[in-house]
Amino acid sequence: MTNIDIRQFASAYVDINTSLNRKFIQLLRDVAGNLLTTEQLVTLFFIKSTESCTSSQIAKEFGLKKSSVTSIINRLHEKKLVQRITNEQDRRTILLTLTDEGLSKSTEKEEQILRLLTPAVSNFSEAERSNLLENLTKLDRLLGDIIKDQK
Repeated sequence: MTNIDIRQFASAYVDINTSLNRKFIQLLRDVAGNLLTTEQLVTLFFIKSTESCTSSQIAKEFGLKKSSVTSIINRLHEKKLVQRITNEQDRRTILLTLTDEGLSKSTEKEEQILRLLTPAVSNFSEAERSNLLENLTKLDRLLGDIIKDQK
């Protein structure tokens, strides 16, 4: 890519990000299948990555209202994928963890995503993959800083 100014970069970034998000959401829908919604799937992934968390942490992570998170968690609990545990240090706090079935299902779905992404990602060299992740992480951090500064 040739030298581009910030306006061109911003425009290209919005276009590319929109396209990538649309495609990744479709991939998540395909992986989630009839069992889960995409929101339920990414919530499972988040709980797995934290091992235990609260509904408030999920709401903050995804920018959702607590009532929306409660609905997602209720559905996951009904499907026996998530369990609610009272925090021994603070009995007012309910911790969310994956059940054995939830852990199995989230691992299975992560493997499906990996299989679907591998053909595209394998077109990048190891250095390109590393550089891409490094730059996306940097952009994520910088955008997060901007959002914090606006509050």
